[in-house]
Amino acid sequence: MTPDVKRLIGFYKSPLGKVSRALLREEIIRLAGPVTQRRVLGLGFASPYLRFALEPAERVLAFMPARQGASSWPREGPSHTVLCDPLEMPLTDAAVDLIIAVHAFEHIGDAEELMRELWRVAAPNARLIVVVPRRRGVWAALDNTPFGDGNPFSRGQVERLLRDHSFVPEAWREALYLPPSGHRLALKLARFFERFLRLFGPAFAGVIVVSARKELFPAVPRRKKLERYVRVPGLAPQTAMQGLPER
Repeated sequence: MTPDVKRLIGFYKSPLGKVSRALLREEIIRLAGPVTQRRVLGLGFASPYLRFALEPAERVLAFMPARQGASSWPREGPSHTVLCDPLEMPLTDAAVDLIIAVHAFEHIGDAEELMRELWRVAAPNARLIVVVPRRRGVWAALDNTPFGDGNPFSRGQVERLLRDHSFVPEAWREALYLPPSGHRLALKLARFFERFLRLFGPAFAGVIVVSARKELFPAVPRRKKLERYVRVPGLAPQTAMQGLPER
């Protein structure tokens, strides 16, 4: 099931959503490295994790799937959000230097075709950061958060998907060791869970986070396909939903 934008916004406004966003954002920023004068693309529902790039980056875009719906982001200034088909993104070849995909891969019916499209829009040596629910994790097993929707992945599946489409994994992280509960005590101890349970390996982690770099030549050529949809290049203000609190 693909979560709609209302469910995603509601989650990230909740106490559990705010805590999980803070923990996951730290991992993403660590893997992203410097983004000064970089062209950054967020895919899926990545806007809660993109604010760190707004000022230093040359450009930041938040592409949201049409099936999911979109919310205007950021709250101040012009919207950076584009409603589109992730398999046919309205970008030229080699258009972005960093791609951050959150709430994306688990909701795509053809992950291989998505990888081909990401390879197309990624510049030479561009970096791709993928966040997916861990298949054997508690977060994927429960449906009280958006990480319980869609198809979870194992680390082996993610690595094969990346390597088969000319992205070389460079760094792996796991995150969300805290239980997916809104209980006040669990949220208060969130950072303790992250530090302590990490000592036991990835068994207690809720999500996999990986950074991969694009290789020069595609391993698998893109298939020729007919146009799948009517492209919506941007959002009119009246169609944009209220976005997230920034902190």
